[in-house]
Amino acid sequence: MDQIEFYDVKNKMKVSVPSSTVEKVTYERETKSGATQVRYALKAVKDGVKLTKFVSKETWDSIAG
Repeated sequence: MDQIEFYDVKNKMKVSVPSSTVEKVTYERETKSGATQVRYALKAVKDGVKLTKFVSKETWDSIAG
């Protein structure tokens, strides 16, 4: 995977970003019942626009970085 596709909300179009510039992040929160929920995401910046894409854990694990 050398290109990852994001949706640019500001310009309303899909954009491709080199996977070498993508950062892997996790968002954790505690639910009302006390369990911890983890969301996996990829972040990048293209043309000054911040991009975020939520992905499955399998996809997140397969991305190098």
